[in-house]
Amino acid sequence: MKNFRLNLIKRQLDDLKSLLFEVQKSNSFYKEKFSKIGSIDEIKNLDDFQKLIPFTTKDELSQDQNQYPPFGSNLTYKISKYTRFHQTSGSTGAPIRWLDTPEDWQSMLESWKQVFKAASCEKGDRVFFAFSFGPFLGFWTAFEAAQQLELLCIPGGGLSSSGRLNTISQTQAKVLCCTPTYAIHLGEAHNMNDHKINPNSIEKIIVAGEPGGSIPSVKARIRNLWPNATVFDHHGMTEVGPVTFPCTSIENTLRIFEENYFPEILAPQSLQPVDFGETGELVLTTLKRVGSPLIRYRTGDLVKSCSQHDWQENYLGLEGGIIGRADDMIIVRGVNIYPSAVESIVRNFNEVTEYKVIVDESEAMTQISLQIEDSCNNQTEKNDLKNNIESALRRQFNLRVPVDIAPPGSLPRFEMKAKRWEKQTKS
Repeated sequence: MKNFRLNLIKRQLDDLKSLLFEVQKSNSFYKEKFSKIGSIDEIKNLDDFQKLIPFTTKDELSQDQNQYPPFGSNLTYKISKYTRFHQTSGSTGAPIRWLDTPEDWQSMLESWKQVFKAASCEKGDRVFFAFSFGPFLGFWTAFEAAQQLELLCIPGGGLSSSGRLNTISQTQAKVLCCTPTYAIHLGEAHNMNDHKINPNSIEKIIVAGEPGGSIPSVKARIRNLWPNATVFDHHGMTEVGPVTFPCTSIENTLRIFEENYFPEILAPQSLQPVDFGETGELVLTTLKRVGSPLIRYRTGDLVKSCSQHDWQENYLGLEGGIIGRADDMIIVRGVNIYPSAVESIVRNFNEVTEYKVIVDESEAMTQISLQIEDSCNNQTEKNDLKNNIESALRRQFNLRVPVDIAPPGSLPRFEMKAKRWEKQTKS
């Protein structure tokens, strides 16, 4: 094993022992979990840690906050030590509230600084944040990390798409931070409405908040709309903080901040490690977020690691970024379908301005269909687009997936995480 990884593992183990020592003293949530496994002093290496320490799940955190409102018992220090409050989006359940100490907060800012550095952002660069700045953690960590790097931070909260385009134009912003979906929407809004914006001012687009930034067809769509921009992906979670930064040497790959996390990639059913290059669930332990830690947290995110050789010489790489979520997969006539796979196909067609997937579970056999909005000029072009998408879906999944043309403006637009999948069940 290369010296890089040997040194990294030593640092991870030291930080892990420090974390467990601190947590077992006063964190009620983990004291209870650890009481069932014996002494954590038995942990001498990372293999011991994986054998002895149980997983943490989102359901456990929700139940804990219901039992001990409002913040739950997963707090290592007295409440007076915490200075930041955030909460999850609630896209997969009730929102979970999260507190951070100044030290933990700064550790997350240091991670976000690496995202900006990977995108080659320099002091004085003008960064436009197309976020609403709600209670979700990612917006605030990105903004404050940019401030500490002495980037010129331009907030876009509370503005319409037109207002944001005008502000980008007036300030000549160089970097745009938003979700992949909103990068597409904002680019289309400019093209359709002929806003007086010079798109060449935007040279870098950092996307996060949903899968897409490491999907080639999505990146190509964004680049087509922002012709002078390079797209950089990133992902994180309110529960754990900023997790990855864009790899500059391997296309469509994210690297994990392994100095801040101990990652595992496990088969969702057996919870055993998968081989290199195989898809599994990302499990994370926060090494620096001590005040509100997560230890062996099942994120629900599906990922695929890069090769073993690459991994030994670098931080762990995730090929294709976040592939999807374990609970988002549907099975249609024996075929496993992930939202990211459908997204990858649809975004190959530039005429599609928005789409929605309908999953019909009202009958014995699950069915799937698509609705799309388009920019075609006539009915012949619309019919050709519909037929071409149906053919692409059939080639990919060996299934017939009907595609319908929706009226202009009838499908929802998204600034935050896109929710394009609609399930219909028996009433």
